[in-house]
Parts: sequence; C-alpha cells; structure tokens
Amino acid sequence: MKEEEIRPKKVFDEYLRLAALDAVVYFGNSSRQPLPCPACGTKGDFSFNKHGFSYEECMACQTIFVSPRPPAADFFRYYQESPSARYFATTFYRKTAEARRQKLWRPKATMVHDVLKKYGADRYDLFDIGGGYGIFAEEYQRLTDVAVTIIEPGPELANICREKGLAVVESFLENVRAEQLPKGPKVFVSFELFEHLHDCGIFLQRLSSLMQPGDLFLFTTLSGMGIDIQSLWNESNSISLQHLNFFNPKSVRSLIERVGLRVLTVQTPGKLDMDILFNNRMLIKDRFWRNLVAQASMEERQEWQQFISSHGFSSHMFVVCECPER
Repeated sequence: MKEEEIRPKKVFDEYLRLAALDAVVYFGNSSRQPLPCPACGTKGDFSFNKHGFSYEECMACQTIFVSPRPPAADFFRYYQESPSARYFATTFYRKTAEARRQKLWRPKATMVHDVLKKYGADRYDLFDIGGGYGIFAEEYQRLTDVAVTIIEPGPELANICREKGLAVVESFLENVRAEQLPKGPKVFVSFELFEHLHDCGIFLQRLSSLMQPGDLFLFTTLSGMGIDIQSLWNESNSISLQHLNFFNPKSVRSLIERVGLRVLTVQTPGKLDMDILFNNRMLIKDRFWRNLVAQASMEERQEWQQFISSHGFSSHMFVVCECPER
C-alpha cells in the first residue's frame, strides 16, 4: 500500500492549507491552559511550535502533546463549523472513499471481526465512535449481521451515514447517555480519533461509564514513537491542527489502566511509515534514516517496514481493552 493511494497529495495538501488557516480563525485568540502529560501526569518539556500550537514531550513516557491547550468548546466549534473540517468530511472523504474502502476499511473490518471472535465478542452490538463516512460500518455489516451504530457529532457526516441507512447517534461520546444505547453486551470502536481528543481521560471515563464488565473497546491512533513521526518531527504531516495527543505503546497502557480498564493487547501493524519517509526524505533530519531511505530499494524498504511494525515502532497503533469486573 502507498500513501498516495489513500491520501492523494493534491487533495491532502489542500486540507492542510485550510487547516493552517483555520488554526488562526478558530484558535488565534483562544485562552490556553497548561497541561501535564495526558498519559502519566508528568510535566512536559517544550519541543516545538506549529500552526500556533505548542507541542511538549514527556521525558518519563515520551508522549507528545499540545500544551498549553485551547478550551474544548473551541475544538467543538472547529469540528462542527470550520472549512477544513467540512472539506475533510466531504471532498476528502468523497475522493478517497473507494480507495480507502479497499485498502483500509475492508481489511480493518476483517481484522476487528477476527479479534472479536478471539475474545468471544463477535455477536455483541457494535458502536463506531466518530464513524465518519460509515465505510467501516458498511464493511463490518457485510461480514456479519451484527448491528452497527455510528456515534458521530459532525452534522455532514451524520447525514451521510443516515442516507446510507445506518443507525446514528449524532453526538460527541462525552454527551451520550446510557439510555440511548441498548442494554446488552457491547463493543465500542474508534479509528484515528484518539489523537483528536481534547481530554482523553474524560473520554475514557465516560466510555467506561457506558460499559459493562466484559464489554470491549478497540481503537487505532497515532503513536508518537512511530519512525516517521520521530524522523520528520515538526515537519511530519501528522503533526497538524487536529492532532493533540501522540501516545505510544508504553504510555497508552498507563492511561487506560489509570481509568480502570484492562489492556488486552497493543500492536503497531502499520504499513505506510517507510513510504511516508521516502515521500518526505528531504525533510528527514537524522542522516542515517535520510540516507537509508534514499538508497534502499522498494523491497528493502518493505523489509524495514515489517521490522518496524512488528517491534512497536510504526506510527499506526491498535489497542484492545476490556471493562473488568467492578
């Protein structure tokens, strides 16, 4: 798989351009609140500024995070009103939908189904938090007759999912009430959402309150220890307006266990790290990686990719956790 197949450069660059403008419009005059590391609570050290946001790194667990941080209300307004969020929800999704269906969502639906079978949860009702265009839900329902409900706060995306005949709760998870959900066993999933959360602790506490013992939460997010992020650092396109938290396999465990959930597995099954580095090789600061990426053949880059993914250093992280007996 190539980055261009799921993130065409021209389309993605336009989204990044709009996001840079929105950073000024929606956050230029925001108040800012200093925050400790969202994983372990340690005070972070300043690393760099980008798009008017200050990024810190925790020296205890290597989590990267935005601090000081604008209030949550500003982000809610940004996601519901901004041109870049609207562009991502409409133009970007529409132009990449089928490629992402084939390359991302169909394999992901199969992977999630296999994981749920392993844990005996493949018949549980499934809730896709931040379900976007609804492609995962469509692909998962193609594999099974289990009901999938989208929890999606964005009005454009919520309407798109309804037009597809999918059940939708139009809300941020933090505002979902237990009576809006069925009483049976549940699986919650979220994909590429965790890095956007204003307060991951509040999100997990709210999610935990909606879960019963044995319910599962599966999610993917960006790992700040991923080789592409570490090598490109502030030049990485992953370091952008919407991305506030970059956990890693070590720190995400600390966060999840701190709110009382049990981690079952953390993996980094990414496939794009070396392709991203190759596409941005002139921006790599470390000479070893810059020269390796420039000289390696496609086959050698693939071998490196397999090594990176299997040893926990891809920026694509997959986490499975469970609500224990209380």
